Amino acid sequence: MRAEVVGVGTELLLGQICNANAQWMSGRLADIGVDVVHHQAVGDNLDRIAASFTVALGRADVLLVTGGLGPTQDDITREGLSRALGIGLVRDPAIEEFLRERFRSLGRAMPDSNLRQADVPEGARPIMPERGTAPGLALVTDAGRRVYLVPGVPSEMREMMLGTILPELAAAAGPSALASRTVRVTGVAESRVAELLDDLFVGRANPSIAYLAGGGEVKVRVTAKASNRDEAESLIEPVADEVARRLGDHAFTTRDQDLADVVADLLASTGTTVACAESLTGGSLGARLSARPGASSYFRGSAVCYTARAKADVLGVSRETLEGPGAVSEECAREMAAGSRRIFDANLGLSTTGVAGPDAHDGKPVGTVCIGLAWDGESFARSFRAPGDREMVRRWAEQAALDLLRRRLAGLPGPSAR
Repeated sequence: MRAEVVGVGTELLLGQICNANAQWMSGRLADIGVDVVHHQAVGDNLDRIAASFTVALGRADVLLVTGGLGPTQDDITREGLSRALGIGLVRDPAIEEFLRERFRSLGRAMPDSNLRQADVPEGARPIMPERGTAPGLALVTDAGRRVYLVPGVPSEMREMMLGTILPELAAAAGPSALASRTVRVTGVAESRVAELLDDLFVGRANPSIAYLAGGGEVKVRVTAKASNRDEAESLIEPVADEVARRLGDHAFTTRDQDLADVVADLLASTGTTVACAESLTGGSLGARLSARPGASSYFRGSAVCYTARAKADVLGVSRETLEGPGAVSEECAREMAAGSRRIFDANLGLSTTGVAGPDAHDGKPVGTVCIGLAWDGESFARSFRAPGDREMVRRWAEQAALDLLRRRLAGLPGPSAR
């Protein structure tokens, strides 16, 4: 069974709100084995709404629409469906009585405009809300397509999806489930990941493989469909394991964990403490390491030292380093890491320095990142050039530092050049 989700509202197109409804609906539909094949977003224009519905009904078995069932002039989802199907609107007495009773229970007079909510496409049945005053609608077209219209208010949409729509679609689809597993990778480019997995990707339909790159990592999603979740998971298992095997120590999880959580688990399980010295990342590395409850058992603190003077006075970076290789250098990263380990009395010290932009610094181009790690009188540092804007460079620095820490804790080789 194939579904299409259409979000109605000009505010979606203006970027004033995120279409989180479509994301939530897609996740729940996947749980019952319904394939979401398209998303659309359309503004509050009758012709365009009708056209979007016509397109969706021509390529999907189920159309789910969120938004536009209120009483105001721009709530024209009902009219759009009527135009797309070439049918009229009729007054539904059950909805009218529901609306009048809802307002009576609130001790308020009902504006006549609310009666627009009782005008529904011929053949539609109402989905009465427990909250709010906007009934949803369900309809089966002459061609056998299922159509569901629900409010855009997230709590009202979810109530109707969970209480009515998902059970109906689960019964219609029969025993079916979609399951996914995500292998997350850092320290290797998306193009290289695709090369390593090419034969697994080409010609494979179930399980399927997809890539998502961003923020210094690549996510490899393996998705399978079967009659139930256990069967789908059994299809995924060997493929996900092979993906992880081919990607080697660049793969840091097969369970879609954030890299900071993987590192936190390693710190906790090994009884290791860490402290940070941050210039480039400005405290965000420490924020990620300290995010979990109980982080105080392994995270000692972070010194944010942006200026050369702070690096010298707080972390003890030498004048020779600051006046020689400079604040953006592997030498400085090593000394920063050693300084953080010393002042916080931690087993490991982790550091970041570099140039986030928008301008070059000390002859170093934007995107230059240096990370360092110190332990037991020894240290390691590496540098690389990160892509993207200021925030992206900072994110790449975080990922690289966390990956360096992960490798040390797991006894893996140091990272290779990017």
